[in-house]
Amino acid sequence: MAQDPPVSDLTDDQAALELQRLALVLSQANQAYHRDDSPSIDDASYDQLKRRNAQIEQRFPHLKRSDSPSDQVGAKPKEGFGKIRHRQPMLSLANAFEVQEVEDFVARLKKFLNLAPQSHMRMTAEPKIDGLSLSIRYEKGQLIHAVTRGDGETGEEVTANALTIADIPKTLSGAPDVLEVRGEVYMTHADFAALNATQEQAGQKPFSNPRNAAAGSLRQLDAQVTKARPLLFFAYAWGDLSEPLAPSQSEAVARLQALGFSTNPLFITCDTPEELVSHYGAVELARSDLGYDIDGMVYKVDDLALQARLGFRATTPRWAIAHKFPAELAWTELLGIDIQVGRTGALSPVARLNPVTVGGVVVSNATLHNEDYIAGRDSKGDSIRGGKDIRVGDWVQIYRAGDVIPKIADVDLSRRPVDSAPFDFAEKLKQEGIEGKRAPGDAVWRYCGDEPLADLAIEALKHFVSRQAFDIEGLGAKQIEQFYHRGWIRTPVDIFTLKSRFGPGQLQQLCNLDGWGEKSAQKLFDGIDAKRSIELHRLIFALGIRHVGEGAAKLLANRFVTWEALSEAMQSAAPGSAAAAALVEIEGVGEVMAQSVVEPFQDPERFAALQLLLAQLQVSPAPQIDSSTSPVAGKTVVFTGTLTQMTRAEAKARAETLGAKVSGSVSAKTDILVAGAGAGSKAKKATQLGIETLDEEGWIALIEGL
Repeated sequence: MAQDPPVSDLTDDQAALELQRLALVLSQANQAYHRDDSPSIDDASYDQLKRRNAQIEQRFPHLKRSDSPSDQVGAKPKEGFGKIRHRQPMLSLANAFEVQEVEDFVARLKKFLNLAPQSHMRMTAEPKIDGLSLSIRYEKGQLIHAVTRGDGETGEEVTANALTIADIPKTLSGAPDVLEVRGEVYMTHADFAALNATQEQAGQKPFSNPRNAAAGSLRQLDAQVTKARPLLFFAYAWGDLSEPLAPSQSEAVARLQALGFSTNPLFITCDTPEELVSHYGAVELARSDLGYDIDGMVYKVDDLALQARLGFRATTPRWAIAHKFPAELAWTELLGIDIQVGRTGALSPVARLNPVTVGGVVVSNATLHNEDYIAGRDSKGDSIRGGKDIRVGDWVQIYRAGDVIPKIADVDLSRRPVDSAPFDFAEKLKQEGIEGKRAPGDAVWRYCGDEPLADLAIEALKHFVSRQAFDIEGLGAKQIEQFYHRGWIRTPVDIFTLKSRFGPGQLQQLCNLDGWGEKSAQKLFDGIDAKRSIELHRLIFALGIRHVGEGAAKLLANRFVTWEALSEAMQSAAPGSAAAAALVEIEGVGEVMAQSVVEPFQDPERFAALQLLLAQLQVSPAPQIDSSTSPVAGKTVVFTGTLTQMTRAEAKARAETLGAKVSGSVSAKTDILVAGAGAGSKAKKATQLGIETLDEEGWIALIEGL
């Protein structure tokens, strides 16, 4: 959030727009994390956004929205499960990030309770498990149902799945007649690695982290799938009770353990903030060796009578707080630097590390971006890392925030070997026998040899079958590598002719491969046939044209509508021609991208390969909307600020498809201004001119009402 203006500098209008953006981004993040088990942003970024939202609401209380993220817990339950309303809401926790915030938290509690500032108030401290929250209801010792957190008020019933988890007792002896035990379903690192190995062996997508694996495993419509997954459960709290468990938090947790539940061994009680912070530091140091993921510590008032006096806010208890860990850092030795070939021919350096655990994940590789990054320079030539270069043999600091690729944060020059030498990119390519060049103005070296590289072809094929492209069931990255090295698939068209080229002997070879059989082979062929019909934008993206991502592929598809029109235009787009000029005039397509798009159609060999591929496919035209029924047809629209649900280029392309004229400046002729986050002078001018102004949500509601 470093690019965001300080909250103290915001005007009322800017604050309102920022709260609108944050409400949308945080709502989407909540749904991705809690409902879909597929986080869209890392925890650190989420916490940063939520804190900024709270700071703005504190300074501009009159602007707080009815859908404020401050008042929300989790996300609505996922469809496909029965719904159960919690007798007592499953709330979230307020967060602390600094020691001072922990001290302030304890001071606020004492003030609320009219206790002396120097008095001791016993607190509990325990790790905050990174898993899926679950509430399990027992009546007269029998497990009645198990429910996920959901939106805090209503969750998904996963009783059949919970019954398959060994850590969850099916019956209790000596428990209150009604007892709702709450805790976290999680997965150990070792079990996560084994599960992913099984997933890959079966040709299925591996999970990105243990939390996603645990959440996805518990929320299966088929309980047999859950049963086959190695899930565990830590109990740490309770909901509805027919009688108290104990007079204190620590005694109640001990009773849950006596009833047969697993509780965290790092749970302790403390009398001062200093003791809380000391335990936090000790657990943080041991974090990478725990064998499961945690993302902070939870502190609670131990005396349950005091908890009752303190009560609750709208979405959080006053008597508890989560002290979050920062993005984890770790030092390790850089053993070597290898060069990887990307699908577009980019030659990317990768650090090979002495394996180290970072954020609960064993890291042995880290990205090094490009030659300048290794040398300690950014794209403008300014120094990074204080100008420290990176050399083989260095001790480097690695960081991971969420699920991002590990990166190098720093270099310890005091431990640099005396005989080390700066990394020479050109010399490394020579040693590897790779022909490459770095064009003026390009930060990346690229392969320029005449002989095709296997790595380059494999990466291009992996991209072709990726989720945003053809997404063929049963044909993932692992299968592409297997089939390429056996000579079965070398080009995209080979995928669609695979079955017809297979004789009995080759089919038997496929069935004999580890993880394959007659059924999985037939499933593969069926998956390939299912993707012989493809949308135009997915085909364009699948071709792996340099500079053309998902957004650009959609722009081209919307502009040309059919493959035939695109192909004809690209073949005639010679430099200086009207077709070339028209291509560059498409909003979001510059000269560099235009040249990349044209190349496959004007290179005889590449175009011939395209023709062979197209003979195997049916390409659906881009959907067109009748602009005569469009609410924006004939109107002049201006976009300003940062959009979150689409790129500016995509928004403009959609508007033009609907018959609108998109302008870059606000004038008396402007009909609608669409203002994203951080809208400045254009929004102010539109207000002065009385021009209709919509936020991004309002714009989408307008155009999607068609």
